[in-house]
Amino acid sequence: MISVIIPTLNESTGIKKCLDNLKTVKNTDLEIIISDGKSTDDTLDICRQYTDKIVVYNKPERQTIANGRNLGAEIARGEYLIFIDADVIIPNPDEFFAKALKIFESNPQLSAITCTIKIYPETETWADRFFCPLVNFTHYLNNNILKKGSASGEFQMIKKEAYKQVHGFNDTLVTYEDNDMFERLTKVGKTRMIKNLTVYHSGRRMHKIGWPKLLAIWIYNAIHFYLFKKAAAKEWKVIR
Repeated sequence: MISVIIPTLNESTGIKKCLDNLKTVKNTDLEIIISDGKSTDDTLDICRQYTDKIVVYNKPERQTIANGRNLGAEIARGEYLIFIDADVIIPNPDEFFAKALKIFESNPQLSAITCTIKIYPETETWADRFFCPLVNFTHYLNNNILKKGSASGEFQMIKKEAYKQVHGFNDTLVTYEDNDMFERLTKVGKTRMIKNLTVYHSGRRMHKIGWPKLLAIWIYNAIHFYLFKKAAAKEWKVIR
């Protein structure tokens, strides 16, 4: 079984598109898990139409996305955990999952994969067409050549056994938790970026604050993490 885990926080404008996409799956043993960070809009009402596997964060402080992913993983029954964002679409998901599972089955040492990530074609900008390939190449370089691991939060498929070995995502990280996870997964197995598998997302953060500023934030947090083992950001701004 594959467990698809989706962290949510006030995602009523986009979560239906993501869930409609997953509900087209016919030939894959799949469960959908929603891990909600106390949404105040209609997110949970929408999600309950698609799955009864919903966990809601109940602590007073704001939840990190890392914690949201971990809480979802706690109730997952699948041998493989797929972590995606609430605005992600997987084209032809049955075919996608079949190819992904074959990759794992053919390489027992594999602990996790990521894939090519693009922006929805209908909202893609010239900047997206320029910068997305650079981000994807970075993940290809880090996983397939340098063997150090990296991945964006839009798509990570992790063998549950490996996830448990590294004790999940680092709950304390406001950002950089996605790359940190893949870096640690290289200690218990191999990670790969699969170029011929692609998912799409809205690009809302890139479009809101701009690619140059976002890249600067990413780089600054990466450097800060390597120096001090924690992200520089105190809070990751919600963009909807």
